[in-house]
Amino acid sequence: PRPAEPLPRPDEFQPPPECPVFEPSWEEFRDPFAFINKIRPIAEKTGICKVRPPPGWQPPFACDVDRLHFVPRIQRLNELEAQTRVKLNFLDQIAKFWDLQGCALKIPHVERKILDLYKLNKHVADEGGFDIVCRDRRWTKIAHQMGFAPGKAVGSHLRGHYERILYPYNLFQSGANLLKLEEDADIKEQKLQDPVQRSPAPTPDWCPSARRAKRMKYEVRERNTEGKALESGIFLFPSVPRVPVVVQVDLVVCLVCGSGGDEDRLLLCDGCDDSYHTFCLIPPLHNVPKGDWRCPKCLAQECSKPHEAFGFEQAYRDYSLRAFGQMADAFKSDYFNMPVHMVPTELVEKEFWRLVGAIEEDVTVEYGADIASKEFGSGFPIPNGKFKVSPADEKYLKCGWNLNNLAMMNPSVLTHVTADICGMTLPWLYVGMCFSSFCWHIEDHWSYSINYLHWGEPKTWYGAPGFAAEQLEEVMRKLAPELFDSQPDLLHQLVTIMNPNTLMAHGVPIYRTNQCAGEFVITFPRAYHSGFNQGFNFAEAVNFCTVDWMPLGRQCVDHYRMLHRYNVFSHDEMVCNMASKADTLNVVLASAVHKDMVSMIKEEKELRDRVKKMGVIHSKEAKYDHLQDDERQCAKCRTTCYLSAITCSCTPGVLVCLHHINDLCSCPVTNYTLNYRYTLDELHPMMNDVKQRAEVYDEWASRVSMTLEAKLEKKKGLPVFRALLSESESMLFPDNDLLRRLRLVTQDAEKCSSVAQQLLNGKRQTRYRCDSVRSRSQLTVEELRSFVRQLYNLSCSLPQAPLLKELLNRIEDFQQHSEKVLADEVPSVTEIQSLLDVSFDFDVDLPELPLLRERLEQARWLEGVQQANAQPSTLSLETMRRLIDQGVGLAPHASVEKAMARLQEQLTMSEHWEEKASSLLKARPPHSIETLSAAAEKVSSIPAYLPNCLLLKETIRKAQEWLQEAEELQVGTFLLYSILSDMVLRGQSIQVHLEPLDRLKSLMAEVEEWKESAAAAFLQKDSTLTLLEVLCPRCEVGNVGSPKRKAKKGKQSPKSNKKKTQRLNTLSDVEKALSETKDSISAMATLEELRVREMEAFSNLRAANESKLLPTADCMDLRVCFCQKAPMGAMLQCELCRDAFHSVCVRDPSGSCETQPWLCPQCQPSEKPPLSRAVSLVTSLRRLGVRLPEGDALHYLVERTGDWQQRAQQISHSCNLPELEERPGTPPTLSRFVSGVENVQNNTQVALSLRDTSTRGISSRHHTEGLVFSKQAPCLTPEWSRTSHAQTVFYTEQRCIPLQGLSQELEELMVEGLLLQVSLPEVQSLYHVLLDRASSQHVNRCMSPPPDENGASDVRETVNGSEKKAKRHMEREGSDADCRAKDKKHSHKRQKMNKKKQHRRPASTSSSPRSDFSQSDDSDEEMAVCPAERCQLPEGDEVNWVQCDGSCNQWFHQVCVGVTAETAEKEDYVCAACSLKDDNGEK
Repeated sequence: PRPAEPLPRPDEFQPPPECPVFEPSWEEFRDPFAFINKIRPIAEKTGICKVRPPPGWQPPFACDVDRLHFVPRIQRLNELEAQTRVKLNFLDQIAKFWDLQGCALKIPHVERKILDLYKLNKHVADEGGFDIVCRDRRWTKIAHQMGFAPGKAVGSHLRGHYERILYPYNLFQSGANLLKLEEDADIKEQKLQDPVQRSPAPTPDWCPSARRAKRMKYEVRERNTEGKALESGIFLFPSVPRVPVVVQVDLVVCLVCGSGGDEDRLLLCDGCDDSYHTFCLIPPLHNVPKGDWRCPKCLAQECSKPHEAFGFEQAYRDYSLRAFGQMADAFKSDYFNMPVHMVPTELVEKEFWRLVGAIEEDVTVEYGADIASKEFGSGFPIPNGKFKVSPADEKYLKCGWNLNNLAMMNPSVLTHVTADICGMTLPWLYVGMCFSSFCWHIEDHWSYSINYLHWGEPKTWYGAPGFAAEQLEEVMRKLAPELFDSQPDLLHQLVTIMNPNTLMAHGVPIYRTNQCAGEFVITFPRAYHSGFNQGFNFAEAVNFCTVDWMPLGRQCVDHYRMLHRYNVFSHDEMVCNMASKADTLNVVLASAVHKDMVSMIKEEKELRDRVKKMGVIHSKEAKYDHLQDDERQCAKCRTTCYLSAITCSCTPGVLVCLHHINDLCSCPVTNYTLNYRYTLDELHPMMNDVKQRAEVYDEWASRVSMTLEAKLEKKKGLPVFRALLSESESMLFPDNDLLRRLRLVTQDAEKCSSVAQQLLNGKRQTRYRCDSVRSRSQLTVEELRSFVRQLYNLSCSLPQAPLLKELLNRIEDFQQHSEKVLADEVPSVTEIQSLLDVSFDFDVDLPELPLLRERLEQARWLEGVQQANAQPSTLSLETMRRLIDQGVGLAPHASVEKAMARLQEQLTMSEHWEEKASSLLKARPPHSIETLSAAAEKVSSIPAYLPNCLLLKETIRKAQEWLQEAEELQVGTFLLYSILSDMVLRGQSIQVHLEPLDRLKSLMAEVEEWKESAAAAFLQKDSTLTLLEVLCPRCEVGNVGSPKRKAKKGKQSPKSNKKKTQRLNTLSDVEKALSETKDSISAMATLEELRVREMEAFSNLRAANESKLLPTADCMDLRVCFCQKAPMGAMLQCELCRDAFHSVCVRDPSGSCETQPWLCPQCQPSEKPPLSRAVSLVTSLRRLGVRLPEGDALHYLVERTGDWQQRAQQISHSCNLPELEERPGTPPTLSRFVSGVENVQNNTQVALSLRDTSTRGISSRHHTEGLVFSKQAPCLTPEWSRTSHAQTVFYTEQRCIPLQGLSQELEELMVEGLLLQVSLPEVQSLYHVLLDRASSQHVNRCMSPPPDENGASDVRETVNGSEKKAKRHMEREGSDADCRAKDKKHSHKRQKMNKKKQHRRPASTSSSPRSDFSQSDDSDEEMAVCPAERCQLPEGDEVNWVQCDGSCNQWFHQVCVGVTAETAEKEDYVCAACSLKDDNGEK
């Protein structure tokens, strides 16, 4: 078996296009003849078509499988194809030629392929023969024509093979080898009588001796009996020296030369025993043949015998259906090496045509064809058959598609053929196997055929339409003339096939299909068809004829007469049978029979007249319809005679038709007898009966024909055509060609009318493709022009035709105008758009529209370019690139190319200058302004928006402005640091080399260096403060403690807040104000304002901190220091802010000088360098000539220090203080902790219990609560001496200046001295003077006797002074008391109210809301009067205080304001003044 998939070859079979496939509905399938007539206009164009029955139509298989047996035909595939068979016949002739001459033919190989001797012989013959090809050296051309690659010397090999194998055969065919024999016939006798021995021709050494005949050769002298027999029966005699004197007589001589010499080269014919020298033959033989040899005469006789006609042999085995199927499946499975159902049909098809065309491959198959269904039963069920039909399948018995019924149904003309014709009116069965084929043929009498595949593998069909039948025959005759010379009716023998690709290459239309089980294939009249089976299958076929076949049937009889082919039935007999039953015919069939009879009677009359003129005088009636067809065939053309025939008495039983009267016998014509079935007089009435039957139809048909063939003005309108169709329907005319033509013309006219109306209305036609994508389908102008011509060529006159003609004229005008516009150099957008608007009215595919749209895009682009160039300010690089990108996508045009070139040049230049401008601006070091100006001047000529170039121009402008400002700066005047900084920053941002910038940078660096020097002198290590913050007077002293207080004040006093927004509240405000001052005087005024605020703020802060220091029942409620814990152990009190701190929290581990006043970290922000250092810094800054806020602040600090020094000297003289000078300080007295009251007089420790309420709301920005401790005499107060064990006792480890008896002037002098950020010896001296005064007063108090029970007055005297002063400070502070939180005030008030109950003390001491450790003369009066309008001045137990929770925070007697103790403890109290103020604020 061959491989499953053969290697692809260049000449691989290409399947033809598919034929139409019809799938009728049940309604259409009901009447087979109506459906076939319906599809005939389409299907007859391809010759064959396939019909798939509706789903569910599955007739049962009724054939008796067990009884069916047949002998198949043997088919050798390479003998089927016409051209292959011609080659095989040629090779048979060549082989026979050499075999008769004793040589076996061996076909040589060239380039590893078997040499095609037929093609070589044909090409040499086409070139003029062997001699001409050799003379003109055309062997290379011959090799190229045969498909050999050039350049391999194949031509010389072909010449050798031709000369050795084909040249002798061609000489034999031409008869050249016999010419010499005839010329030398008379010389032969002379040579036989001539006693002179001719000298023998030289014989090559390699040439064996000639074969001798069996008869004896006599010699005169001696005979050598020592001969040796060879294998071939040739006797070889050794060479014997000849004696010249001896004379011998040859009994056998060469018929060519007449000599008997050269015995070893003398051949004897095995047919006639004639003798020939090998060198006398034409062409001469170089070797003696080993087998039987025939002389040229015998060879000619053998080869001239006629060939047997080619046909299929019958197999030797009789198969049953089952046995044949097993054989077929085994063959296919073995051949393709796979299961039969898995072999693709395409593979089988290609392999079949490869085998058909392969000479060297001999594949043989068997085909069970033309099995009579009458003998074994049809595959379809038939009535009264052996197959029992189930009730469900009884419908198939009378179904029209049952092939047993189809051929004999009323619409079929074959029903009027009396005899049963097997294969035509009776179905034939076909059992196929893989590769079994049916060759090219047309059906008998050019009838229809229908084939149904009952089951099995597909059957592949090829068909050609009927109009191409003669073309196909001509191509086959042209390609295989030798076959048609021996068999003129070769195509009717069904034994010849030809590759469809070959026929298609010669212009024959071929179509194919694969018929699967359950499908019909219909072939149409004179449609050649062939095919093969894909595998084991069972099919059934039958012929039928419809009315439209009638003219073709008569034409076929004439064709058969020319080919001398017998008829299956008599066409004349069938027509006469129909005419005899004219009343039963339908009108269409009657009309067709009438037309056929007209031509039949006319021809018959002409023939009978001609016979009579020839001398036939005898005539008689003959009942030919009673004879068998083979008993009434013409002896010449084998036509079945019916109407008439010629006979002669000399040859009984022999007859000829009237066409071949001269071929009957040699007797005189007068001896002939005309035999007739009907006389002419009998035929005319029969014709008239048919005519009368078809008269109504003929009259309608005549009108239809006249309407269809009308010309110009005589054409009828579409209503006339519709009326004719309606008439045919009312008269119940059966479907026929004329009716179909009328219907088709009417349908075409209606379609044309609809399309024309759509075109006139401008409606767009659409269609749907198979992929469901909707697309436009418009007519082209040429199609419209053709459509207009079609309208005028229609048999029908349409009113839309002139209107459509006018539309066509408008379209042609549009095309002319479009051509003119497209030829313009500069297109106009308006004109093109107007043309496109006009084109919307044309529902036609105009080729100018794409060009106009392209031109419109070009025009719009050119317009866009022109507009962009007209506005250079908007023509950016991106715009140019976008325009160029758009231009690239446009169709090429001269104007576009020109604009593109200009735009590209402009873009290139712009990009160059953009890049150059960018590089100029990015250059390091920067270029000079002159260089940039020169570049900017060149750029200004470019009409485009270039950002970098504009930036270059802007940079130049900024540089010029900067230089001008730099020139305007007056040399020698003080330059503001802000202006200097701004100039430097602006100069650095300008990418231009600016000469003054370096000088300004240097000055800026010096200023920065000065600032660093000043910061090093003033700022502490790791300080978070700025230099300006240290040097300036403090603006936020009052807000240090509590941001809540600040917010409360803002909420309660919006007017005050508004006023404060105009003041300098933050450091940034101060810095801004100093930067905006025009001269130093304004700056000094600003700083002086800050100094005043600073002093006032510190005064309030000190008073607030002092007011907290009141004795309390439990000092654990008090929170002091940064750690926010209760006072305990060693404490320190800040000399400036008077707040208290734990020694362990604030004491520097390295220790501090105890001779100097101790300041908390918050009150000492700087290092306080000497005054000389500050003066030197001011001097150095003055030399720089630059003013900056830090410099002004330092300058003011120096002046403030000088003022303080002068004021200190003045106060010291006025207060009789010792001279303020630097002296060592006295170390503080450190006392031990004393928990009792036993050593009150000797104890130097001051124990103070601080009230919790005095610490509420006082907080610091440094996250500490400042507590003011007043250093008192080293003795415990009576209050602390009576405290319980839970009270805490602490002491101060450093002395602090007491405020009792200290004048305000001295206090302010000391405060301001401590605020100065430079170190002055005068401040230290003043500190020690005030401290010494306090020490002397302390000693005097310690000498006084201890207090008695009424000694509280002494303590009161100690406390009231400071309390009164603190109260005054609080009143001065005003709304600053808001820092106390409300929730804490409640606790505060509760403590104050309960204080009297816990400790029975004098009211002036225990009940006072404010207390100080300083003494005052008017303390009794202040403690007795409250701010109420009518104070009742309570005394003793009635003195209970309540604080206002409003904005004033003042203290009132509970009795004076009508508040009970419980109400004061649980609820907030707001005085009348605050309530009135709040009401006004809400309004």
